[in-house]
Order: sequence, then structure tokens, then C-alpha cells
Amino acid sequence: MTPQIKQSARELRRLQTRERILGAAIAEFRASGMAGADVGAIVDVAGVAHGTFFFHFPSKEHVLLELERREETRMAAEFTHFLDTPHDLTSALTELVRLISSLEQRFGPLLFKELLALHFSPTRPTKDEWSDHPMIVLLVREIERARGDGEVHPEVDAFYSAAFFLLGIYGVLTTTANSRHRDAMLANLVITARRGLEVR
Repeated sequence: MTPQIKQSARELRRLQTRERILGAAIAEFRASGMAGADVGAIVDVAGVAHGTFFFHFPSKEHVLLELERREETRMAAEFTHFLDTPHDLTSALTELVRLISSLEQRFGPLLFKELLALHFSPTRPTKDEWSDHPMIVLLVREIERARGDGEVHPEVDAFYSAAFFLLGIYGVLTTTANSRHRDAMLANLVITARRGLEVR
């Protein structure tokens, strides 16, 4: 058994400060959007100096990256739990749509759209690979599983299929405001993706 390393009091305070800043920043982003967010208001609520914000988050985009990382980890745990139950590819794709769509209810439309826009931003602070994103990894594995089980065509490329499906979700969610139309488009996205993958 690996011994647990006890955090120092200083490290614990640093993490608590980071959490206060993150919480205050998320609240400000919900109200004003990232571009309109006032770092002064964030540090006032968090009870820290201005420079402390930038020590923990070099830019406002870094706040979104942290939020994205945490939410992706949370959703991946939920998706993993779903995948551990009996399912088919269609229900897995539908569950993925539900998980990603539920972020809008958690964060509100403004912060949600900024989170999605971060995926495509040329100023994204970090360069990462698809394998750094657990939701993409899980979807690729699920398509590979379905291909191995004969649910999808043997020549299907799991990575590209996963990427196209996720891009479709993000596109619908960022461009369609009417919830009825959006729900219909997302349902049709699942149907279209499934038809495109099936054995003919």
C-alpha cells in the first residue's frame, strides 16, 4: 500500500485560495461572460490581492480551462458508469448528448457557450491532444467496442467518428437557441451518426 503524503499547511492554504478564486471567477463569468468579467470584482469576492488571481490563473482563459478540465472529469465518470451498464451504441451516443447538454443548465447559457468556444479558440492557452480529453477517449473506445461487436462497419475510424460526432454536438449547442429545434437536431444527429457507422 502506498503511503499517503500529507499536505503541508501552506499547500492546503494555497489550494483553498485557488478554490475561492475559481468560485468567484465562475460566478463573475456567469454574470458577465469571460470577456466582460472584472478581475477586480473576482479578487474582492475571493478576498485576495489582484496579483494572487494571476498567480493561480495567468489569464481568464485559464479559469475556463480549469472549469473545462473539472467538468470533463466529472462527465467522464458519469459516462463510464453508464458504459458499465448494458447498452448499445445509440444509447451511448444519446447519453453523451445528454451529458454535454446538461452543462448549459449547470452554468447558464453565457458561460456554457464560452466553455464550448474555448475548444475552438485560436488563443486557447494550452495545446493538447485528443487523448488528454477523457470524454473523447471514452467515445473512441465505445466506437471501437461497437466495431468489434459488429455493431458498426469494420472500416469505421473510431477517432474520426468520435471527433465528428462531438463537433456536431458543439455546433448545434452553440448555434441553435430554440430548445425545441436544438433537441430535434441533437436527436437527428444521433440517428445520422448511427446510420453512418452501421454495417451495410
